[in-house]
Amino acid sequence: MHTAVFRFTTGDARALYHSVRQEMGDVGGRSSARVRLADDDTLVLEVTATDIPALRAALNTWLRLITIAVEMREIAAPGDDCPRAA
Repeated sequence: MHTAVFRFTTGDARALYHSVRQEMGDVGGRSSARVRLADDDTLVLEVTATDIPALRAALNTWLRLITIAVEMREIAAPGDDCPRAA
């Protein structure tokens, strides 16, 4: 098993979480993903896969979902803080 963990620090962590959480069951047979709030301003993405290609594919999907959520938030509320991966 291979695992990657990303932490995104932003004042919009809760909104991002609610934007992407419903996608948790749609990753694929060789990988799984979990998103959670670590605290009020930290979104945690944890992706686990059976092999490196599956991990790469799942990460591409999840990082794209989070990027789109951030971009939509920026359109809805210009000038707010953007998340930073830690």
